[in-house]
Amino acid sequence: MAKIKMTENRMEFVRAAQCILGSDTTTLTRKSIQDVLDNYDGLAFPAWAVGKDLKTEVRGEYYLPNLGGEFARDAASNVEQMTVTKIDAPVPQLMMAPTAIGVMDQQDSYVPEKFDGYVSWGNFNTVKDVVKSEIFYPLFITGLSGNGKTLLVKEVCAKLKREFIRANITIETDEDDLIGGFRLLNGETVWHDGPVVTAMKRGAILLLDEIDLASNKIMCLQPVLEGSSVYIKKIGKWVHPKKGFNVIATANTKGQGADDGKFIGTNILNEAFLERFPVTIEQSYPTAAMEKKILNNEFGKHGIEDSEFAENLVKFADVVRKTFAEGGVDEIISTRRLVHIVGAYAIFDDKLKAIEMCVARFDTETKESFVDLYSKIDAGVDIETMNQTPEDSDDDDNEDDKDDTDGF
Repeated sequence: MAKIKMTENRMEFVRAAQCILGSDTTTLTRKSIQDVLDNYDGLAFPAWAVGKDLKTEVRGEYYLPNLGGEFARDAASNVEQMTVTKIDAPVPQLMMAPTAIGVMDQQDSYVPEKFDGYVSWGNFNTVKDVVKSEIFYPLFITGLSGNGKTLLVKEVCAKLKREFIRANITIETDEDDLIGGFRLLNGETVWHDGPVVTAMKRGAILLLDEIDLASNKIMCLQPVLEGSSVYIKKIGKWVHPKKGFNVIATANTKGQGADDGKFIGTNILNEAFLERFPVTIEQSYPTAAMEKKILNNEFGKHGIEDSEFAENLVKFADVVRKTFAEGGVDEIISTRRLVHIVGAYAIFDDKLKAIEMCVARFDTETKESFVDLYSKIDAGVDIETMNQTPEDSDDDDNEDDKDDTDGF
């Protein structure tokens, strides 16, 4: 029995190949690989599957490993190995007639991995206390974008080794997406539990991310938010929440919409729906000391020590946020954006280039104001040379063209 290293992407392709080609498939050709890709959205071409390690004695034919990476040079033993492999991936909607009803298996564990360098702050202990209690007590976490709401919940679960299931909400999200629905697997109609039912059965933490983007279809969660059992009409079964199950929602608003235009697409949520969340936690940005610690940890991931740059970035963000609060600017620098700047700096080794690239998503005037502001905070950065080419680096005639931005 031979073996190759398996990654999540490789296992995803193997599952898809078993779904499309059959669970007894032991070899692949480029044509069969293309058949899988044509019928399974989101998969990239698996270059690893046509590598020399998996070549058979037949030209143009390759072994298909199981989820553990094992494959047998002897075709008979490989068939035996492949047929015991469970298929637990979502499958595409194929145009086949259903012949049976079953239930798709779930993965073994949903406990998230810890985020390297995470700094616990703010409401971390509050959320941790609720999750640790295993009492059903839904939480609504609100705050501006990029201040770590989602990561907070995930890290609490990682620390407590609690299972975490995330459902990203959009205007199109409906009962089928959340509770579950029928999918087609090898021509058979199979019931597939949605994230809500999966979390209920496993006693996991269900995160409803960006809940204020939802439509009134989200009202299917009313009994769930009451801690009640749910009756699934499509299969005629009751689902009872296991001890430890809880619901946490995150949003940029408090479910009342946004009049300032900052969060296009957010909706006014039903009052009865919001009333089922006992408390609302308001998440602000970290304190300056905490944010500096976060950035220093990010620098450390890249093998960089630059506490001065971290401190200047924190000052930069603080000035922008205060100006935003006073109505002097329409955009804000989030903690997430500061982390992006650190990443760009690690790649390009240029402070101003990193800042300019990471604030380029704003309009031109705001971008230039932000870059100019940072240049004033960090006296060691000369904004005048930022956009000069080698030919005009000695040309001082452009001095009059520089904007005088003193809005901060």
